[in-house]
Amino acid sequence: MFDTLYAAIGTAISLAVVTFAFLKGDEPERVGAGAFALGLLASLLLQDDSRLSGSQWGLMVVDTVMLGVYAALAWKSRRSWPVWAAALQALIVMSHVLTIIDPRPPLAAFYAVINLASYCILLAIAAGTLWSWRDRRAAGLE
Repeated sequence: MFDTLYAAIGTAISLAVVTFAFLKGDEPERVGAGAFALGLLASLLLQDDSRLSGSQWGLMVVDTVMLGVYAALAWKSRRSWPVWAAALQALIVMSHVLTIIDPRPPLAAFYAVINLASYCILLAIAAGTLWSWRDRRAAGLE
């Protein structure tokens, strides 16, 4: 995982956003960040870097569970960021479905979609945490 500088920087960004959500966010932000962190760890364990084509079934299961978590957060929460996170996670799951249906697209494109959508999910979690923190400070609760 940490064989490139890009991977180390991405992990550092992920850890910073998750830490920020746990320290300053409300319950939906903490649940979303915790799910993201657990999904990241599960993906690291299940990812098969030796395969250059075909589907990664373990990653698909993890990403589908993550879609369920973000969809439940969007359903139960009154915030807007879980809707964005669920939509981006649905894009990731559909990328998995695409590799099942048609294995011809290059695997680099598949990983590019997953990485960009994951960073956008982190951006949604960070924005939600910032908004909830700002609202608590405006109400004088912090």
